[in-house]
Amino acid sequence: MAKKVALLVGGWSAEREVSLTKGKSIEGALKEHGYDVQVIDVTSDIAKLINDLTPKPDVAFNNLYGRGGEDGVIQGLLEAMEIPYTHSNVLASSIGMDKPMTKKIALSIGVKCADGVVASKADVIAETVIPRPYVVKPLNEGSSVGVRIILEGENQKPLDEGSWCFGDQVLVEKFIEGREIHVTVLDGKAQGVTEIKFPGRFFDYNAKYHDTQTELVTPADVPADVAQAAIENAEKIFNALGCSGLTRCDFRYDVSKSGKDAVYFLEINTMPGLAPGSVALIQPELNGMSFVQLCSHLVETAKCHGLIESPSQNQEAEKSRDYQQSA
Repeated sequence: MAKKVALLVGGWSAEREVSLTKGKSIEGALKEHGYDVQVIDVTSDIAKLINDLTPKPDVAFNNLYGRGGEDGVIQGLLEAMEIPYTHSNVLASSIGMDKPMTKKIALSIGVKCADGVVASKADVIAETVIPRPYVVKPLNEGSSVGVRIILEGENQKPLDEGSWCFGDQVLVEKFIEGREIHVTVLDGKAQGVTEIKFPGRFFDYNAKYHDTQTELVTPADVPADVAQAAIENAEKIFNALGCSGLTRCDFRYDVSKSGKDAVYFLEINTMPGLAPGSVALIQPELNGMSFVQLCSHLVETAKCHGLIESPSQNQEAEKSRDYQQSA
């Protein structure tokens, strides 16, 4: 009997439409492999989602991006329902979505990051945080939503107070002049390095999903020591956060420097977009894994992380049962 896979799409974040679009490609790949696919359009109605997941599928393929789907919330629900799911667990997902916390962990393991600080929205608007050029970011959004680069000698405001809907705290980082390179990691192993070439100021939402001039060059035409530094850093961050399945790390390559000194970690995506042409797909494909094979691999390695007990946990459970029986 074919394995039943619940494909979760949509969600209630700013990336809902991206999830719905990419979900169609994943649905096709899963069906091509022979899975029994149930597509679930997820909203903030959790009771409805629980009902949609009853009776339980064999696996939930999580294709929800942004807050609510990528930050540990849905992962926690799936853990509670004892439904194996793709990608990272609750903790890794939650930390990975929190940019300041991820940077702290990266720095603690020797991964270079752009200098930055979390500041109040009022201080950012007043431009009293750090001198230009700098970047402002929401603390926990994906797909470059809300990101703005503020350069010297221009009149652009750091953020638009009226349209800023990402909370009272803002991440402000020194702008690193250079090139954008990304590394996909599958099961702890880096798949390669891709350079993102785009016509605008940075790899923003439009460049990611709409601009036809955006180029993904794989393997990236960068010095070998730069590529190696990016690969090593991506694997270190994957392991430090306790990630699983597929992730993507974004870096800035400062061309005025060399080796590991030239590579600055920007963020990790624990739920990278999967569709033809995506970085997370291009690199595994070059290593011989097709889109269908990648989606199948994620299904077959899905698990409920909280249900896996370590030997020490098993021993403690046995001690507890022994105590209760003797009492």
